Amino acid sequence: MSVVLARVDNRLIHGQVLEAWVPTTKANCIVVANNEVADEDMRKRLMAAAVPRGIRVIICSVEESAKFVNSPGNSALKMLVLFASPEDALCAYHLGMHFAHLNLGNLHRPEGLLQLGCTVTLDNHDISSLSELEARGVEISLQCVPSDRQREWRSIIKAK
Repeated sequence: MSVVLARVDNRLIHGQVLEAWVPTTKANCIVVANNEVADEDMRKRLMAAAVPRGIRVIICSVEESAKFVNSPGNSALKMLVLFASPEDALCAYHLGMHFAHLNLGNLHRPEGLLQLGCTVTLDNHDISSLSELEARGVEISLQCVPSDRQREWRSIIKAK
């Protein structure tokens, strides 16, 4: 398995991922792991159409994504894995997609929840999922784009 970036970004494939993260990580495969999007053909086509040629795009359920990432035949791929939520990331981890680091990039939630930065807002369920990942040894940090300073999520919560 060669995951070069595991990222929570509820916008999934968009310009920031394509213009900043793909070149920085040198990813040649983008995996979108989300059950909702996996069932929406139009959304899948629109996201895939935005990706430059030469970069493989896999958009499927969390379970299918974990199988794809862990497949021995895909070990040469440099995969950027996108989750819409911390819950999706935790589910993938439980299914065997073991990433060492999770990037929190964009997670927009309704007002009144825990705001960690201008692009990340968490609810109690998100915090529970992230805490479980952290307990399993996953390092979790906020970083919108590669040029931003990486900030450890737990230290931001403690400062609030």
